[in-house]
Parts: sequence; C-alpha cells; structure tokens
Amino acid sequence: MRELDRIDRRILDLLQKDGRISMTDLAAKIGLSATPCTERVRRLEREGVITGYHAHVNPHALGKNLLVFVEIKLSAKSSEVFDRVKKELSFVPEVMECHLVSGDFDYLVKARITEMGEYRRLLGNILLKLPSAAESRSYVVMEELKETLYIPAE
Repeated sequence: MRELDRIDRRILDLLQKDGRISMTDLAAKIGLSATPCTERVRRLEREGVITGYHAHVNPHALGKNLLVFVEIKLSAKSSEVFDRVKKELSFVPEVMECHLVSGDFDYLVKARITEMGEYRRLLGNILLKLPSAAESRSYVVMEELKETLYIPAE
C-alpha cells in the first residue's frame, strides 16, 4: 500500500466523521475542486484504504441489548484449526468481531445478542463447538462507555 499524503489523510478524516458528505462539500473543506477530490476518493476505494460506508445503528432499537465478550482457548493450534475457526465464525451473525490474540486465550469474540438465553445458545451450540475449543471465559458488558469506528488519520 502506498504512502498517504496530507490531502488523502484529510479526506479520510472527514469521511469518517461524515460518510454522507457531498463531494462538493468535501472538496471545499480540503481545498480542491470536486473532480480531483472525487478521483482521490475513488482511488482510496480502489486501493482498499476505504473499505465501505456504513450506517451506525443503535443496537437497542433492534432489541440487541446485551453485548458480550468471550475469550476462547483452543486445545490444539495449527493453521488448519485457525482457518476452520475463522470460516465457522464468519457465518455467525451475532458475532460482530473476532480476533486471534496472544495471551492465555486464543480468540476474543465480541457478540451482540437480545437476551441471556440467546447468549447461552451462542456459547453452547456454536462457540464451544468450534474446532479444538477447550475453554471459554465470558464478560457481559454492564455499561458501554465508548464505541467508535473512527481511526485518526491526521
């Protein structure tokens, strides 16, 4: 991936704050005309720097009132096991994020669910049936203090 210049970084910063900004307004804020600004945005999309545009939805409006983090420890570790876990978790809609991590556990899973019964099913029927899953530790979020997708670009 090539180095991002000051203008690219400013574009990224502004788009993260307002993904619905018009190209005309974006161009005015960075000091370019609309055409070169649009070309830069399209290039950033093509190069995979901008990976998408999303609506940030209030999970409570959808009844997804519980946020849980689950640490999963595997009994066996290999590229094949990691690939199988990745594949299986990619199809679980409740799983918002999954990270292969260093430390006492192998995976950190973030899931958004409606209620404790759904969590029990997620843990027992899916997470603990992952290839080589040996142990889990769960954390139910009591209060969400900060959640952001923003990455400082400047």
